[in-house]
Amino acid sequence: MPKKKTYHHGDLKNALIKAGVAILAKDGVSGLSLRKVALKAGVSHSAPYSHFADKQALIAAISTEGFRQLYERINSSAEKYKDRPTKQLVEVAWAYVQFAMDDPDRFKVMFSDVLEKEKEYPEFVAESQRNFQLVKRIVEANQASGQLRSGPTELVALSAWGIVHGFVMLLLEGQISHTILEQTSLRELLEFQIESLRK
Repeated sequence: MPKKKTYHHGDLKNALIKAGVAILAKDGVSGLSLRKVALKAGVSHSAPYSHFADKQALIAAISTEGFRQLYERINSSAEKYKDRPTKQLVEVAWAYVQFAMDDPDRFKVMFSDVLEKEKEYPEFVAESQRNFQLVKRIVEANQASGQLRSGPTELVALSAWGIVHGFVMLLLEGQISHTILEQTSLRELLEFQIESLRK
């Protein structure tokens, strides 16, 4: 019989998360179980329980890690263009689009309703809020420089996020007309969406 894969300390959790993302992509949340995740990761059926109490805990971990990676991606762009608010807004939005396109399955899980009682997972809440707080800071800088409309920063930030996120979801679901995609680059389409936020 082939040997089970073994993982060094700290690697098992990430291997299980990766297996969970793959199963969710193929079979959806109804097809996800810790037993299937263990099988896909090549470990014993009991191994996942050392990290996750149940399926919801695994989904929370998948989403939490996703938000952590998303923050790293968009914060990197934010830091690079911190002295140019207008450019920063566009580049952070573009980083968001690229993150979704690089890992669409995890992205869809992160923003789905499959995680029940999310408040029971404080790490998930903290990571998702950290992303939104970064968006707020970028919007605030653009408001201060007169590039974005005035108004409560939180509401303008929500509008900005909603516009970019909606664009991403249309893209991932194949709902943007091929005619448009053939005539205009994704980057140009995104910049056009962001223009609707400007004064």
